[in-house]
Amino acid sequence: MLLAVDVGNTHVVLGIFEKGELAASFRLQSDTSRTVDEYAIDILALLQAAGFSPDSISQIVISCVVPTLTRVFNKLAIKYCNLKPLVVGPGVKTGMQIHCDDPRSVGADRIVNALAAKTLVGSPVVVVDFGTATTFDVVGAGGAYEGGLIAPGLIISSNALFEKAAKLPTIELKTPSALIGKNTADSMLSGIFYGYVGMVDGIITRLREELGDDLKLIATGGLAGMIAEESEYLTEVIPDLTLSGLKLVAELNT
Repeated sequence: MLLAVDVGNTHVVLGIFEKGELAASFRLQSDTSRTVDEYAIDILALLQAAGFSPDSISQIVISCVVPTLTRVFNKLAIKYCNLKPLVVGPGVKTGMQIHCDDPRSVGADRIVNALAAKTLVGSPVVVVDFGTATTFDVVGAGGAYEGGLIAPGLIISSNALFEKAAKLPTIELKTPSALIGKNTADSMLSGIFYGYVGMVDGIITRLREELGDDLKLIATGGLAGMIAEESEYLTEVIPDLTLSGLKLVAELNT
């Protein structure tokens, strides 16, 4: 049984793969102040609630963009599962050529997403990942990772507005009921939401002009479904794309 761990800036997502299929997944807050044992308490409890034992885990693969937490989860795997985890990074087989100035600087999660997308739908393909940042990761027609774009995430963008404009209230992010707001909160929601959809579709339009209209698109991340509902281009949402990519990396390195 495989435990895949995707450590992001906001959340830690864990997936249990049994016989090649995702059997269960869990989500925790990313917190650099937490210790190995504190994370272990939560993870072991989640595994037990789902009917799994740490003894049944035969392999662990980790993608992490928070260096402090890489060490935490590495130690957790050794202490509580008696396994040395596979940490995605330089020297690990991903099956992806990386055509970037410094391949080592590309986030592990972005390469894992690109691998999963290429495997699932072929290339050229762009993965739009709605996380702390919104990333657009490009796999070219030849199947190599060609780079991408990074934009502030929707929540970060919204928080900046709330913090810098003293008279504007903090609002819940959701799909607006109407384009034209009749009060301050609704006007803010429409501006934030449709402005972000416009940004996403505007970038995709330019990518299609450069890469061709046959470009495939996959959305993933916590807010992917909400944005995809209003996007002109995003029709395929795969919430567990990164976990699927981690499974593929684990298979390549077994």
